[in-house]
Amino acid sequence: MLNDEQIKQILIKTKIISASEFDKLMIEAKKINKQIEDYLIEKKIISTITLYESAANFFNVPYIDLKNQLIRNDILTSIPESIATTHQLIAFANTDKIIKIATLDPGDLETFEFIKKKTGLDPEIYLTTPDGIKEALKQYHKNLHAKFKDLTLKKTDINDTENLKKIAEYLPIVRIVDTLLEYAIFEEASDIHIEPEEKNTIVRYRIDGILKNIMILPKDAQLGIIARIKILANLKVDEHRLPQDGRFKISTKNYKISFRVSIIPTFDGEKIVMRLLSEKTQILNLEQLGFQPNSLAIIKKNIAKPHGMILITGPTGSGKTTTLYTMLNVLNTPEVNIVTIEDPIEYRMPRINQSQVNPKIGYTFAAGLRAFLRQDPNIIMIGEIRDQETAEIAIHAAMTGHLVLSTLHTNDAVTTLPRLSDMGVPSFLIASTTNVIIAQRLVRKICPNCIQSYKLNKSTIYEIKQQLNIESIMETLQKEKVIVDTKKGLEALLFYRGKGCKQCSNSGYKGRIGIYEVLEITETMSELILKKASSLELKKQGIKQGMLTIVEDGFIKSKNGITTIEEVMRVTKE
Repeated sequence: MLNDEQIKQILIKTKIISASEFDKLMIEAKKINKQIEDYLIEKKIISTITLYESAANFFNVPYIDLKNQLIRNDILTSIPESIATTHQLIAFANTDKIIKIATLDPGDLETFEFIKKKTGLDPEIYLTTPDGIKEALKQYHKNLHAKFKDLTLKKTDINDTENLKKIAEYLPIVRIVDTLLEYAIFEEASDIHIEPEEKNTIVRYRIDGILKNIMILPKDAQLGIIARIKILANLKVDEHRLPQDGRFKISTKNYKISFRVSIIPTFDGEKIVMRLLSEKTQILNLEQLGFQPNSLAIIKKNIAKPHGMILITGPTGSGKTTTLYTMLNVLNTPEVNIVTIEDPIEYRMPRINQSQVNPKIGYTFAAGLRAFLRQDPNIIMIGEIRDQETAEIAIHAAMTGHLVLSTLHTNDAVTTLPRLSDMGVPSFLIASTTNVIIAQRLVRKICPNCIQSYKLNKSTIYEIKQQLNIESIMETLQKEKVIVDTKKGLEALLFYRGKGCKQCSNSGYKGRIGIYEVLEITETMSELILKKASSLELKKQGIKQGMLTIVEDGFIKSKNGITTIEEVMRVTKE
């Protein structure tokens, strides 16, 4: 856990070896692909305890040996197990005012601040060994399986509501669910998946768009966890055969999170997926979303129009809702009446009349839209155009003096036009009412703490050339003044990636940003739509007008060190 430079400084300061001896050992360790710390211990140049005692002096913190130390359960669990495991730290003692924490990284200030807020105690930091942490972490699981044996249910009890409610209040179950929710908030996860298997229950988080395994729980815990979440979300505890949907909130001084719960029956039990929606999320401005200057100018021009339609397209989880809300935030002034119909309402916005569909009682997007038109709106936001009826009402609203914002599921901006035609909307209406179409994907941003430059190797270049028109992309990069010359080719360009560090959980990525293509419906484009031109002809005209494709926008952002080539390729593969 100590980095190479720290180990070198520690060894020189304690006069164990000289700088030149260390450099020589470093070369030897690299040759056999070993970490220098492991190599020094293996060669008996220094013992683990001596190294970490010396490191404690170096960092000016006390050293603690955690081996064979029993930690009181209430102190141990004051830090959730998932945080202790990920950040390699343990709470081992406390007083009225302080909590003593053993760690491998005394510089992990963000986590210490989180612990301070959570416990209300000042962290006192100690350094320990990796083995010490490993042994202490086992104490979390020491009595867990034994405790869960009490939860084993007879088949007759499964539909017994009272029994399930008792199990949901069982302390280990409450602790596990609280830990899962708290850690998901801390890690800024967008979704929590609790998945039953034959012998275990797996918990995964979606962080920056990628699912990651977090922990494996004993099968005995499954029913209790499901019952606990059902009670939180006000769902039927004894219903195991039908899907259920609900939601609940967690509010503290530091955050206000709404959890959207979906439960479905599977072969090994019920699977839960929870979507996390921060109610304190600051709505971004258009500049922060990551549009290129020309695209941004087109969007600003078109949202200032009093009527017409703005469509945002892309797959599920591509940030369409965030883009919609950002536009609404720009438009949200006292002079206009804004109404939205959504499924579900994801973020609350002041001064905006937000309505949620309810198909069970016949309140669909189309029914809501009809009612909205009697509410004297200036701006209407429709969560999604799913069918012909909604599409027709939306287009007629745009034609009769309303600004309509909505989303559609298509792969790029151009294919949105034939998609509307397929829904039965006449071409002349599409041509006359659509202002602009934005297609988007989300890519992970490179972690700023461990960013480094590199050149693409031959195999990566070959792979890119197989999938993309590199000559066209290089010309776009030159036109956008990202590169000076196209003659040298991809192999001459510097790109960027994250090496992986503590701040990004060694992934090399932190946060996400959009890559976009913005298609403005100009007079020429309208004429092509009226002629029922093919997608290829429409795309050619879009590019002629200066439209950047999603891939081109991705390459500009990867060349500028915002994301990586791999990320762009991952999200744009068709």
